[in-house]
Amino acid sequence: MRTLSVLTCLAAALISQSAAAQEATGESILDGDRITVAAGAVYMPSYRGSDDYTVSPFPVIQGQVNGIGINPRAGGVALDFIPDGDARIGFSLGPVVSYSANRARGIEDEVVRAAGKLDEAIELGATAGVTAYRLLNPYDALTLSADVRWDVAGAHEGMVVTPNLTYTTPLSRGALVALNVSARHVDDDFARYYYSVTPGQSLASGLPLYSAEGGWDSVNVGLLGGYDLDGDLLNGGFALFGGLAYSRMLNDGKDTPFTSIRGDADQWMAGAGLAYTF
Repeated sequence: MRTLSVLTCLAAALISQSAAAQEATGESILDGDRITVAAGAVYMPSYRGSDDYTVSPFPVIQGQVNGIGINPRAGGVALDFIPDGDARIGFSLGPVVSYSANRARGIEDEVVRAAGKLDEAIELGATAGVTAYRLLNPYDALTLSADVRWDVAGAHEGMVVTPNLTYTTPLSRGALVALNVSARHVDDDFARYYYSVTPGQSLASGLPLYSAEGGWDSVNVGLLGGYDLDGDLLNGGFALFGGLAYSRMLNDGKDTPFTSIRGDADQWMAGAGLAYTF
Protein backbone atom coordinates (compact mmCIF):
# COMPACT_ATOMS: atom_id res chain seq x y z
CA MET A 1 0.00 0.00 0.00
CA ARG A 2 1.25 3.49 -0.82
CA THR A 3 -1.36 6.25 -0.39
CA LEU A 4 -4.57 4.52 0.64
CA SER A 5 -4.94 6.19 4.04
CA VAL A 6 -7.74 8.58 3.06
CA LEU A 7 -9.91 5.93 1.44
CA THR A 8 -9.34 3.40 4.24
CA CYS A 9 -10.26 5.96 6.90
CA LEU A 10 -13.42 6.75 4.95
CA ALA A 11 -14.27 3.08 4.52
CA ALA A 12 -13.77 2.50 8.24
CA ALA A 13 -16.04 5.42 9.10
CA LEU A 14 -18.68 4.32 6.62
CA ILE A 15 -18.77 0.72 7.84
CA SER A 16 -18.61 1.54 11.55
CA GLN A 17 -21.37 4.14 11.24
CA SER A 18 -23.54 1.53 9.54
CA ALA A 19 -22.99 -0.61 12.63
CA ALA A 20 -23.82 2.35 14.89
CA ALA A 21 -27.10 2.84 13.06
CA GLN A 22 -27.89 -0.83 13.50
CA GLU A 23 -27.27 -0.63 17.26
CA ALA A 24 -29.31 2.56 17.62
CA THR A 25 -32.44 1.04 16.12
CA GLY A 26 -32.19 -2.23 18.01
CA GLU A 27 -33.38 -4.01 14.85
CA SER A 28 -30.11 -5.43 13.62
CA ILE A 29 -29.13 -9.06 13.29
CA LEU A 30 -25.57 -7.80 13.87
CA ASP A 31 -25.91 -6.91 17.56
CA GLY A 32 -22.71 -7.92 19.34
CA ASP A 33 -19.87 -9.46 17.37
CA ARG A 34 -19.74 -8.63 13.67
CA ILE A 35 -17.22 -8.52 10.84
CA THR A 36 -17.26 -6.61 7.55
CA VAL A 37 -14.85 -7.63 4.82
CA ALA A 38 -14.47 -5.63 1.63
CA ALA A 39 -12.39 -5.79 -1.52
CA GLY A 40 -12.03 -3.54 -4.50
CA ALA A 41 -9.55 -1.56 -6.55
CA VAL A 42 -8.08 1.92 -6.29
CA TYR A 43 -6.55 4.16 -8.95
CA MET A 44 -3.66 5.94 -7.24
CA PRO A 45 -0.17 7.46 -7.67
CA SER A 46 2.65 4.93 -7.99
CA TYR A 47 4.40 6.61 -5.03
CA ARG A 48 3.68 9.62 -2.82
CA GLY A 49 4.32 12.62 -5.07
CA SER A 50 4.19 10.70 -8.37
CA ASP A 51 2.31 11.84 -11.47
CA ASP A 52 2.13 8.24 -12.75
CA TYR A 53 -0.92 6.23 -11.69
CA THR A 54 -1.52 2.54 -11.14
CA VAL A 55 -4.44 0.31 -10.14
CA SER A 56 -4.00 -1.60 -6.88
CA PRO A 57 -6.21 -3.95 -4.80
CA PHE A 58 -8.07 -2.33 -1.91
CA PRO A 59 -8.84 -4.67 1.04
CA VAL A 60 -10.77 -3.55 4.13
CA ILE A 61 -11.76 -5.32 7.35
CA GLN A 62 -13.86 -3.78 10.11
CA GLY A 63 -15.87 -5.14 12.98
CA GLN A 64 -16.18 -5.89 16.66
CA VAL A 65 -15.21 -9.05 18.52
CA ASN A 66 -15.74 -9.41 22.28
CA GLY A 67 -16.14 -5.65 22.63
CA ILE A 68 -12.90 -4.84 20.77
CA GLY A 69 -13.32 -2.69 17.68
CA ILE A 70 -11.38 -3.55 14.51
CA ASN A 71 -10.79 -0.70 12.05
CA PRO A 72 -8.79 -0.62 8.80
CA ARG A 73 -5.68 1.37 8.06
CA ALA A 74 -3.63 1.62 4.86
CA GLY A 75 -1.97 -1.78 4.75
CA GLY A 76 -2.90 -2.48 8.36
CA VAL A 77 -5.41 -2.39 11.19
CA ALA A 78 -6.23 -0.50 14.39
CA LEU A 79 -7.94 -1.85 17.51
CA ASP A 80 -10.29 0.05 19.81
CA PHE A 81 -10.52 -1.17 23.40
CA ILE A 82 -13.24 1.30 24.51
CA PRO A 83 -16.80 0.29 23.49
CA ASP A 84 -19.12 3.24 22.82
CA GLY A 85 -22.46 1.52 23.40
CA ASP A 86 -25.33 4.00 22.94
CA ALA A 87 -23.48 6.99 24.41
CA ARG A 88 -23.76 10.39 22.73
CA ILE A 89 -19.98 10.81 23.11
CA GLY A 90 -17.65 7.86 22.47
CA PHE A 91 -13.93 7.37 22.82
CA SER A 92 -11.40 5.14 21.08
CA LEU A 93 -7.97 3.97 22.17
CA GLY A 94 -5.76 1.12 21.03
CA PRO A 95 -2.78 -0.07 19.02
CA VAL A 96 -2.29 0.44 15.28
CA VAL A 97 -0.06 -1.25 12.72
CA SER A 98 0.48 -0.19 9.11
CA TYR A 99 2.57 -1.44 6.18
CA SER A 100 3.99 0.86 3.50
CA ALA A 101 5.70 -0.02 0.22
CA ASN A 102 6.17 3.61 -0.84
CA ARG A 103 8.93 3.60 -3.51
CA ALA A 104 9.69 -0.02 -2.64
CA ARG A 105 7.87 -1.43 -5.67
CA GLY A 106 5.61 -0.39 -8.51
CA ILE A 107 7.66 2.70 -9.47
CA GLU A 108 6.57 3.78 -12.96
CA ASP A 109 9.00 6.69 -13.45
CA GLU A 110 12.32 5.47 -14.87
CA VAL A 111 14.32 8.32 -13.28
CA VAL A 112 12.88 7.69 -9.82
CA ARG A 113 13.41 3.98 -10.35
CA ALA A 114 17.08 4.66 -11.20
CA ALA A 115 17.50 6.42 -7.84
CA GLY A 116 16.89 3.03 -6.22
CA LYS A 117 14.09 1.22 -4.49
CA LEU A 118 13.51 1.88 -0.81
CA ASP A 119 12.79 -0.65 1.92
CA GLU A 120 9.26 -1.53 2.99
CA ALA A 121 8.19 0.02 6.29
CA ILE A 122 6.15 -1.50 9.11
CA GLU A 123 4.80 1.15 11.45
CA LEU A 124 3.55 0.39 14.97
CA GLY A 125 1.93 2.84 17.33
CA ALA A 126 -1.28 3.98 18.99
CA THR A 127 -4.55 5.56 17.95
CA ALA A 128 -7.00 7.62 19.99
CA GLY A 129 -10.12 9.59 19.23
CA VAL A 130 -13.47 10.99 20.27
CA THR A 131 -16.80 10.66 18.44
CA ALA A 132 -19.98 12.73 18.81
CA TYR A 133 -23.12 10.84 17.75
CA ARG A 134 -26.58 12.06 16.71
CA LEU A 135 -25.63 15.63 15.79
CA LEU A 136 -28.00 16.49 12.92
CA ASN A 137 -30.02 13.26 12.79
CA PRO A 138 -30.30 10.07 14.87
CA TYR A 139 -27.55 8.23 12.96
CA ASP A 140 -24.78 10.68 12.03
CA ALA A 141 -21.37 10.96 13.70
CA LEU A 142 -18.37 13.28 13.81
CA THR A 143 -15.03 11.70 14.76
CA LEU A 144 -11.75 13.41 15.62
CA SER A 145 -8.84 10.99 15.92
CA ALA A 146 -5.10 10.67 15.47
CA ASP A 147 -2.59 7.88 14.86
CA VAL A 148 1.03 8.05 16.03
CA ARG A 149 3.27 5.41 14.44
CA TRP A 150 6.98 4.51 14.40
CA ASP A 151 8.75 2.41 11.77
CA VAL A 152 10.07 -0.83 13.32
CA ALA A 153 11.31 -2.50 10.12
CA GLY A 154 14.46 -0.41 9.66
CA ALA A 155 13.19 1.57 6.65
CA HIS A 156 12.65 5.26 7.47
CA GLU A 157 12.98 4.59 11.25
CA GLY A 158 10.95 7.73 11.93
CA MET A 159 7.61 8.85 13.36
CA VAL A 160 4.36 9.70 11.54
CA VAL A 161 1.37 11.54 13.06
CA THR A 162 -1.94 11.54 11.17
CA PRO A 163 -4.88 13.54 12.60
CA ASN A 164 -8.29 12.82 11.02
CA LEU A 165 -11.71 14.45 11.10
CA THR A 166 -14.57 12.40 9.64
CA TYR A 167 -18.29 13.12 9.35
CA THR A 168 -20.64 10.27 8.43
CA THR A 169 -24.38 10.41 7.80
CA PRO A 170 -27.07 8.28 6.14
CA LEU A 171 -28.84 9.52 3.03
CA SER A 172 -31.53 6.87 3.27
CA ARG A 173 -32.11 3.51 4.96
CA GLY A 174 -29.78 1.94 2.41
CA ALA A 175 -27.15 4.64 1.74
CA LEU A 176 -24.39 6.34 3.73
CA VAL A 177 -21.75 8.94 2.93
CA ALA A 178 -18.55 9.90 4.77
CA LEU A 179 -16.41 13.03 4.41
CA ASN A 180 -12.84 12.95 5.73
CA VAL A 181 -10.24 15.69 6.20
CA SER A 182 -6.78 14.70 7.40
CA ALA A 183 -3.14 15.73 7.46
CA ARG A 184 0.21 14.05 7.99
CA HIS A 185 3.22 15.20 10.02
CA VAL A 186 6.56 13.41 9.65
CA ASP A 187 9.85 13.73 11.51
CA ASP A 188 13.33 14.36 10.10
CA ASP A 189 14.15 10.64 9.76
CA PHE A 190 11.05 10.02 7.63
CA ALA A 191 11.66 13.13 5.50
CA ARG A 192 15.31 12.34 4.87
CA TYR A 193 14.47 8.77 3.82
CA TYR A 194 11.67 9.57 1.35
CA TYR A 195 12.34 13.15 0.23
CA SER A 196 16.12 13.72 0.31
CA VAL A 197 18.25 13.03 -2.77
CA THR A 198 21.60 11.63 -1.63
CA PRO A 199 24.83 11.90 -3.67
CA GLY A 200 24.46 8.26 -4.71
CA GLN A 201 20.84 8.76 -5.78
CA SER A 202 21.77 11.94 -7.64
CA LEU A 203 24.58 10.17 -9.52
CA ALA A 204 22.32 7.26 -10.50
CA SER A 205 19.27 9.31 -11.52
CA GLY A 206 20.53 12.74 -12.54
CA LEU A 207 18.27 14.43 -9.98
CA PRO A 208 19.77 17.34 -8.03
CA LEU A 209 20.91 16.89 -4.45
CA TYR A 210 18.23 17.67 -1.87
CA SER A 211 18.25 17.63 1.94
CA ALA A 212 14.78 17.25 3.46
CA GLU A 213 13.48 18.04 6.94
CA GLY A 214 10.39 16.95 8.78
CA GLY A 215 7.09 18.81 9.07
CA TRP A 216 3.58 18.64 7.64
CA ASP A 217 3.99 16.79 4.35
CA SER A 218 0.39 16.56 3.13
CA VAL A 219 -3.25 17.50 3.64
CA ASN A 220 -6.05 15.28 2.38
CA VAL A 221 -9.78 15.33 1.74
CA GLY A 222 -12.01 12.50 0.58
CA LEU A 223 -15.64 11.53 0.04
CA LEU A 224 -16.94 7.96 0.17
CA GLY A 225 -20.41 6.54 -0.36
CA GLY A 226 -21.92 3.15 0.29
CA TYR A 227 -25.18 1.46 -0.69
CA ASP A 228 -26.61 -1.76 0.70
CA LEU A 229 -27.68 -4.03 -2.15
CA ASP A 230 -31.00 -4.95 -0.53
CA GLY A 231 -31.67 -1.34 0.45
CA ASP A 232 -31.34 -1.91 4.20
CA LEU A 233 -28.10 -1.15 6.06
CA LEU A 234 -29.57 -2.66 9.22
CA ASN A 235 -29.46 -6.31 8.23
CA GLY A 236 -25.88 -6.89 7.04
CA GLY A 237 -25.17 -8.61 3.76
CA PHE A 238 -23.63 -7.13 0.63
CA ALA A 239 -23.00 -3.43 -0.05
CA LEU A 240 -21.24 -1.40 -2.72
CA PHE A 241 -18.89 1.47 -1.90
CA GLY A 242 -16.90 4.00 -3.90
CA GLY A 243 -14.86 7.07 -3.16
CA LEU A 244 -12.73 9.93 -4.42
CA ALA A 245 -9.84 11.52 -2.52
CA TYR A 246 -7.41 14.39 -3.08
CA SER A 247 -4.06 15.00 -1.37
CA ARG A 248 -1.80 18.03 -1.61
CA MET A 249 1.87 17.52 -0.87
CA LEU A 250 3.37 20.22 1.36
CA ASN A 251 6.76 21.59 2.36
CA ASP A 252 9.61 19.16 1.62
CA GLY A 253 7.13 16.55 0.41
CA LYS A 254 6.24 19.04 -2.35
CA ASP A 255 9.71 20.51 -2.91
CA THR A 256 11.67 17.26 -3.19
CA PRO A 257 12.83 16.57 -6.78
CA PHE A 258 10.88 13.29 -6.63
CA THR A 259 7.72 15.46 -6.61
CA SER A 260 8.68 18.88 -8.00
CA ILE A 261 10.67 17.59 -11.00
CA ARG A 262 9.42 14.05 -11.62
CA GLY A 263 5.96 14.14 -10.07
CA ASP A 264 3.10 16.37 -8.99
CA ALA A 265 2.10 17.86 -5.63
CA ASP A 266 -1.58 17.25 -6.51
CA GLN A 267 -2.48 13.64 -5.80
CA TRP A 268 -5.78 11.95 -6.71
CA MET A 269 -7.30 8.60 -5.80
CA ALA A 270 -10.51 6.88 -6.85
CA GLY A 271 -11.69 3.49 -5.63
CA ALA A 272 -14.68 1.17 -5.58
CA GLY A 273 -15.48 -2.21 -4.18
CA LEU A 274 -17.89 -4.70 -2.61
CA ALA A 275 -18.37 -5.26 1.13
CA TYR A 276 -20.05 -8.07 3.07
CA THR A 277 -21.16 -7.85 6.71
CA PHE A 278 -21.95 -10.91 8.82
